[in-house]
Parts: sequence; structure tokens; C-alpha cells
Amino acid sequence: MTATALLLRGARLPEGQVRDVLIEDGRVSAVAPAGQLPSVREEMDLSGFILLPAPAEPHAHLDKALTWDLSGAPPCDLPGAVAAWHAYAEQVTEEDVLVRARRALDELVANGATAVRTHADVLPGPDPLRGLRALLRLREELSERVALQIAVLHIEAPDEVLDEALELGANLLGGCPHLSDDPQAAVARVLAIAERHGVGVDLHADEHLRPDPKDLLLLAQAVRERGFAHGATAGHCVGLGGLDPAEAARIAKEAAASGIGVVALPLTNLYLQGRDTPARTPRGLTAVRALLDAGVPLAGGGDNIRDPFNPVGRADPLETAGLLVVAGHLTLPEAVHAVTTGARTVLGLPVAGPYEGAIADLLAVRADSLSGAVGASYPDRIVFKGGRAVSRTTVTREAL
Repeated sequence: MTATALLLRGARLPEGQVRDVLIEDGRVSAVAPAGQLPSVREEMDLSGFILLPAPAEPHAHLDKALTWDLSGAPPCDLPGAVAAWHAYAEQVTEEDVLVRARRALDELVANGATAVRTHADVLPGPDPLRGLRALLRLREELSERVALQIAVLHIEAPDEVLDEALELGANLLGGCPHLSDDPQAAVARVLAIAERHGVGVDLHADEHLRPDPKDLLLLAQAVRERGFAHGATAGHCVGLGGLDPAEAARIAKEAAASGIGVVALPLTNLYLQGRDTPARTPRGLTAVRALLDAGVPLAGGGDNIRDPFNPVGRADPLETAGLLVVAGHLTLPEAVHAVTTGARTVLGLPVAGPYEGAIADLLAVRADSLSGAVGASYPDRIVFKGGRAVSRTTVTREAL
């Protein structure tokens, strides 16, 4: 037995069994029926808790977080949100981003996320990478609590700015092909720059409800034609949800064949999309069932946290799971998988959870079932990263 051993007693696993879970050196080394594992120096009683793989947040905007009230309530559609953010971003400083992003990341960790991928805008003004530098500082500062990946988000930034961002330490290159005059050329450019630096790409794709979504298909074809081997992710893809099922299935199969991961972002897309169609309003949600059926790695993300793109958002992956159940009609296990193991898969992270051999990134929620964990309001939580408790939330209620 190692000196770093931790024994979690009496936890209920997602499948329903009550088990003891032994953690050694950051991994789960044994899982057994309650009471069958020998005692160790450090133990924790998790009776009354369900023990899940720790969630990962696959798509955040920490540089924008918590600016809804600061930027003024914008028109509630995507162009209006973009305009409001661009106006506010003129005054954003590196320290401003650092303070707000730290608050938002603390919320994500407290709610269970031990890994987060955030996009970082190339900002207006003479210092376009000030937001990125803040997030790089935060990545180092909180590395023992959360693994932070940073994707540089741009539309038409010069190559030299993107080169500098990746040389500073950004993990991935992002982009928004649907906002370009030539989406195919935009996809090819992003892949070429990323290939030059040996990093993956994470694109905002088809973030619209027009009947001609192209980004996901263009990305799939380009990844396959180039033999791009550094990993590709497409977020949003809401246009896919409005297609005929057969066409959505065809594009989903193309994405699966190219190894692309897709991130569904129901909270912000349901808020922003469809406002110009007041009757029989189309929903801002990608075709999650077609993607799963095609074998596409599917993640669920929270996207914006109370910024010009969405005034709400609790930085809670279990809130995202609930929306995937209600709006996406996924089963509870499928939805929880999308914000835990599915999200980690899209982020390129090793398997975590209460299973032998897995990384001991775990979330204990005071609940007796998945429905209780996802459906209850702010239940008690304990978050473990590498087998070490990094956050505890205790809820106190009084009937008066």
C-alpha cells in the first residue's frame, strides 16, 4: 500500500452498486463491495453519495465570463452578442480577464470539472493577446486543481498573431468558418497553421440555423484529405440539427470517419438561436442522436457563463447534462457520459472514474441515483483530482 492511498467507503457507482474505491498514486487501484477492502490511513465515508467520473468542460469562454452586467444587456441574438462583446473588449485588460476567468474557473471546479477547454479571443487593439496571456497565467496558477486547455479563437487574425499565440503556449487553434467569406479556405488555413505548430484545432462550426450547414462537412473532408493527425473538434454544429435526418446522418458519418469530436452546447444555443422564427421555432441544438448513432465522440459543454452571449449559466456540467436530457432527448446515462467520459475523450484526456486503472478524477454528489445527481438543485459535492480532494460544497437548508 502506498503512502498516498485514499479509501472511499460506501460510494454508489453510476451503475447503482455500492462499492469501496481505493486510490493509489492518482489512480483507482481497487473497487470492491463495501467492507471488503482493508483499512488505510486516510479514508472518507461516501455513504449517501453517487461517485461519477469527474466532468470536463469542453467549451468555455473564460475571457468573456461574467461580463453580462458590465457590457450592458445586448440584443439577444448571435450578431447582437458579437457586437456587444467586441465593443466591451476594447477596454478589457489582462488583469481584468485574469480576475473574471479565475472566478469562473473556481465555479467550474467547485461543480466538478477537473479539466476545462477555453477559447481565448484575439482581442481588438494594439495588444491582441492580452486575454491569452491572462489565461496562460491562470493555467499555471491552478494546475493542481484543474487541467486547462486554451484554443485561440479568431476570424481573420494575421498569421503572425496566430503564430505568436501558439508560441506563447496556446494548446489549439480555433476559428469560425461560417463567419468567413470563404469557409473552405478558412478551414484549410486553420489546419495548415495548426499543422505547422503540431497542435489540434477546435472550430466554432455551423453556429446558425440556415438550411446549408457546411463547416462540419468541410472540416471532415479537409482532415481526411490532409491526413491531419493532431486532433479536430467542432463545437455548436446547430445547423446539423435542422437537417433532414438522412442528411444529418450522412454528415455525422463523415465526421465519424474523420475522427472529429463534436461538442453540443445547448444552454447558449437554445438562448441565441431561432429568435427570428417566432412560429415553429427551430431549436439551437445539434443532432446529438445522429452523431451518437454514427459513432462520433460527443461532448456536452456549457459555453458562456453570464456574458453577452448568455445572461445565465451556472458553470455546472450537470446543468448541461440536464439540458441534453430535456432538449436533446438523451438518456440520463448518455447525458452524464457526454459531460464526463465523452468530454474527456474529445479533450484527448485519459479515462477517469471509479473503475480500476482509471485516473482518480472523480465527482461525489449527495444523491442516490443519476436522476438525483442531475436533477437536484446544488447538492453537496466533493471533487477529486488525481485522488486528492480539491473542492467541497456543502448545502445548508433550514425550514423556518
